Amino acid sequence: MDPEKTAPFELGRGEDACLLLHGFTGSPWEVRPLGEALAARGLYVRAPQLPGHGSTPEALLSVSHRDWEQAAAQALLSLRGYRRIFVAGLSMGALLALRLAADFPEQVHGLALVAPALRFKGPLMWLLKRLRHHGLLERVKPWVFKTGTDVSDPAVLAEAPILPAFPSARLRDLWELQDIAMSVLHRVRCSTLVAVAEQDHVVDPTCGPVLVRGLTASPQVRFISLSTGFHIIPRDRGGPLLASEVGSFFHRLREVTPARPVAATP
Repeated sequence: MDPEKTAPFELGRGEDACLLLHGFTGSPWEVRPLGEALAARGLYVRAPQLPGHGSTPEALLSVSHRDWEQAAAQALLSLRGYRRIFVAGLSMGALLALRLAADFPEQVHGLALVAPALRFKGPLMWLLKRLRHHGLLERVKPWVFKTGTDVSDPAVLAEAPILPAFPSARLRDLWELQDIAMSVLHRVRCSTLVAVAEQDHVVDPTCGPVLVRGLTASPQVRFISLSTGFHIIPRDRGGPLLASEVGSFFHRLREVTPARPVAATP
């Protein structure tokens, strides 16, 4: 993978900030167009590279969902000097964003959950999740190989940095994050935007309404379903519409949501 493409980034300046979280086996490259759009609307944007991502398949051998959760939490707390903090996550990043909003309600002022990986498509993935505690998958198929990413735009697909394989054991971590996300939905107290792609080949887009119904403590939940583009929405044909929707959603929250003082950590 090209380290320049997959590197973390910081964009923009402003009193309010947005933390951007990429997806499983992905990198900040996936969410950069969204970051650029939010920076243009006056937000400071930070997109970290999650542990084990953006380099080699072997780098994912020594990490787990706990490392990703810790990295996301540290990135959020690093922004505590800003007036308001928003979090946007793609796929697995959306699951991490939900955990942050539930665990740090005073820090997170708004969420954007993009193609949330609450449930994978296909009966095989359903079956494997049921069998995850038996360790059968890791013994029979220790590595999962990839030849591409779920993007409909051929020009974007041609330049996409693609991790060629990942340890199948990490699927257990994804399933764990799915369970955690469902368990904390009722604790999310900030306004939330949920965006799905109707033609997503990775996650089930019907999870979007599931999240909407589960966010019972959120004062406002907006749901959008994009008819163009596949799973990596920020980089695909629906990316400009997504960026406009997320930007407008956060802008409205910046206008009507009073900035809450954030306690400094010792």
